[in-house]
Amino acid sequence: MSKEQFPQGWDEARVKNVLKHYEQMDDDAMIADDDAAAELKGQTLMVIPTEYVSAVRELIERKTSA
Repeated sequence: MSKEQFPQGWDEARVKNVLKHYEQMDDDAMIADDDAAAELKGQTLMVIPTEYVSAVRELIERKTSA
C-alpha cells in the first residue's frame, strides 16, 4: 500500500475539511462561490480538455517552484 501524498502545506485533515465544506453547500452557495472565483484579480478560469489537465498542472507546478 502506498502512502498518500499531499501538496506542501496540506494533510489529510485539511483535505477532509475542504471536502466537508463543499459537500455541505447547496446549489445557490455553489453558484455564488463560482461567481466569486470568476471575479478574483490575477486569476483566470478556463475550460480545458480533460486529457490536458495533468500537463497543465505540471506546468503550473514548474512555474511556481522555479
